[in-house]
Amino acid sequence: MSSSIFRHDRVVARIERRGALRKITSNGTIAAAVMVGAALLSLIVANTPLYEGVEWLLGLQVEAGVGPLVVSLSVESFVNDFLMAVFFLLVGIELKYEMTIGQLRRPRQAVLPMLAAVGGVAVPALIYLAVNAGTPTAGGWAVPIATDIAFALGVVSLLGDRFSPAAKVFFQTLAIADDILAIVVIALFYGHAPDLGWCLASLVVVLALAALNRARVYAVAPYAFLGVVLWACMFKSGIHATLAGVILAFALPSRSDVHLGELGDWLAQRARDLDDAYDDDHHVLGQHDFTDGARRVERVMHHVTPPLQRMERYVSVFVNFCVLPLFAFVNAELHLVGESLGTLFADPVAVGVYLGAVLGKPVGIILVTLLLVRLGFARLPRGMDWAQVVAVGILGGVGFTMSILIAGLAFADGGDVLAAKCAILMGSVTSAVLGAAFVRVFARGRRRRAGGRGAPRPQGDTRPGQGVS
Repeated sequence: MSSSIFRHDRVVARIERRGALRKITSNGTIAAAVMVGAALLSLIVANTPLYEGVEWLLGLQVEAGVGPLVVSLSVESFVNDFLMAVFFLLVGIELKYEMTIGQLRRPRQAVLPMLAAVGGVAVPALIYLAVNAGTPTAGGWAVPIATDIAFALGVVSLLGDRFSPAAKVFFQTLAIADDILAIVVIALFYGHAPDLGWCLASLVVVLALAALNRARVYAVAPYAFLGVVLWACMFKSGIHATLAGVILAFALPSRSDVHLGELGDWLAQRARDLDDAYDDDHHVLGQHDFTDGARRVERVMHHVTPPLQRMERYVSVFVNFCVLPLFAFVNAELHLVGESLGTLFADPVAVGVYLGAVLGKPVGIILVTLLLVRLGFARLPRGMDWAQVVAVGILGGVGFTMSILIAGLAFADGGDVLAAKCAILMGSVTSAVLGAAFVRVFARGRRRRAGGRGAPRPQGDTRPGQGVS
């Protein structure tokens, strides 16, 4: 084996190792586990002597910007307002992806889980309002409405083939619709009094982003720069600045500026050119024509991937393994020393949030789905049955990230925030455990019935009406 081939093999091996690492970092179960671990660490730290030091660190002020766009905020606000905008960017990318080539581009397939999501938002809100009627805390009605995509789908992935592919798609579409509704609720009900001047400045930046898209600018950098400017304008405007991430996602082009049908012929010609330019007698530093041609191929191949997908690759690992764990650590910091847990969990805020998530979510999702199917407006996807609808409803109560974010916006009193966060954590854990237990028991019963008929189904069979193994 020649040394040049050996070097090539080492490069290939290095790329394959990076691919294996990407598989790990893109695993939803691992990402959810890291986030839960950060929340548990926060709970431990909050009830030790380290609590005061962490509180001091989170209260430090950070200032950045240029001229009138200087923004001053605490470390905690930096995590909740700026870093979470990057999370919302990833959410927006997922939404645009689904609207372009996923479930949301087929209204007939998407309408049932999307309307089920409406039920899963309305019933928890009504339960919370019933518990907190006529009190100042009624404004927290939106806290139990959200489903955490990362956490909930992490639980689903742990269930393996007990959860059918059709049910997974249904649940993912429902969670995406749920996120859309939560974003709208935040924008309409939990912003500050808007500053007209900065609102107009935000609109100008949005128009600039739209102009970049219309002009078919496919470089990511101009969009990212304007996205940061938009965040600063929205932060100063009183509109919740995390929504800048969603707007940026929808401004990113979802097409490639390379004609893919002609790419193969172009690459074949470039390969011939490179073969002609290569001189075996020269060092690589002297192979100017060859390296220039290779760099041109490299730049073109970079542009094959649409900006939307490139941005997703840039931010997904950062969001899953930095932003969300940091958010969980900062916001799950529940200082329970000196608190009466009985009094805390009897608080109307805690009761409303917990019942809204654990009871309201499944009731809303299941009832709306049942009503639409019985009326003939829609039908269950092939390979999904009513037991899986129940499982989706129960797991819909996992509302960690978005619910904590809304709780921080909804309540000014620290005691109310503490009660809400305790209920969110307990509700998310309860929903995850109940949902996983229900699926496992249902799957075991299915296998037992199949065995009793003397014809056990192959693992993972999802024929219509058969459910999951």
